[in-house]
Amino acid sequence: MLDLLLATGLVALAEIGDKTQLLSLVLATRFRRPWPICAGILVATLANHAAAGVLGAWITTAVGPTYMRWILGGSFLAMAAWMLVPDKVDDDDAPPADGRSVFVATTVAFFIAEMGDKTQVATVALAARAASLWAVIAGTTLGMMLANVPVVFFGDALAKRVPLPIVHRLTAAVFVVLGVGVLAFG
Repeated sequence: MLDLLLATGLVALAEIGDKTQLLSLVLATRFRRPWPICAGILVATLANHAAAGVLGAWITTAVGPTYMRWILGGSFLAMAAWMLVPDKVDDDDAPPADGRSVFVATTVAFFIAEMGDKTQVATVALAARAASLWAVIAGTTLGMMLANVPVVFFGDALAKRVPLPIVHRLTAAVFVVLGVGVLAFG
């Protein structure tokens, strides 16, 4: 039980202001379909954190911290640039996405965004010392959901008041700060 509670608390706190929380906001403002987004976050987090518990230590030793830092920093900067590219879905006349496509888009985007993230690293570290790998995976997943589900529902309300280009620019700026921070400070 301690593993579950520790994993939940640590990941929920680590997720505040994290790139995947920003991704939750972007998905909510883009698709405005909170339930398939929440389901996609759940599936992606379960898959990612299960893989992190098993493969995380191997990836860190195989790639090394220096290369991992450059890969992560470059990824943040690439995400910043991608945020500024207009999507057809951003147009007012774009057809609404169905629940299945929103779920798939969320699952894929969230799984990729979580790669190398601090919550994934926390999952690896917690799993290495825990008595129960499954309690860690359940706890880290619960922590992710506690941090992201309110953002999804808040983001849906925000989308009705804030133009999507502003959200894209703000998110791109945050990704630039994260990328430069990772590259400069490791």
